Amino acid sequence: MSIQAVLFDFDGTLADTLPLSFNAFRSVFKQHDHREVTNDELVAMFGPTEEGIIDENFTNKAAVLQAIEDYYSFYEKGHDHNVPNEQELVDLLQHLKEQGVKIGVITGKSRRAFAISSEALQLQQFFDVTITGDDVDKPKPDPEGIHKALHILGVDSSNAIFVGDSNADILAGKAAGLRTYGVRWLSTYQSSVYDILPDGLFNSVAQFYKLLENEDK
Repeated sequence: MSIQAVLFDFDGTLADTLPLSFNAFRSVFKQHDHREVTNDELVAMFGPTEEGIIDENFTNKAAVLQAIEDYYSFYEKGHDHNVPNEQELVDLLQHLKEQGVKIGVITGKSRRAFAISSEALQLQQFFDVTITGDDVDKPKPDPEGIHKALHILGVDSSNAIFVGDSNADILAGKAAGLRTYGVRWLSTYQSSVYDILPDGLFNSVAQFYKLLENEDK
């Protein structure tokens, strides 16, 4: 396989965790900042880590620290019942490992939030590198995280692809010089339109396998 590394976004791409994240944010904004926020408003805030989103968007600054802790408590407990195990994606990751392809995650999530989800869903075993929002100075759409991951993996951009569900993902992948693909294969994804067209768009995991098969020819 000519693809040596596949870099993925996490929320909305590898894990159906966006609904849980939205619920946790709405809960703490309502409880501590006394306002209702919509999913679209939350998506517009995405970029910083969870701590950054709360800190930058709360008007009640005195409540920020408690709101952050409450967010993580709500988010962690929600994994018990509200996040499905997407076996198709687990099988895809296993397939890539068996083919000798390196797997990375570039996420705006904090290291703490990523650990909660990747451990609950038993995905951490598949990743050769993870770059979280805590590991970069400039989050997506800046390509810093992708460049860091490729450097750690020792893979050139021409031999890697980036896969994500948001406009920021597509912009970051393109800025890093990677073939970049959009996905809408989970129940909730961030973007329906893109500032730059991705190299492909997958509505199912099966379509992504076809891309991998074509690389082998």
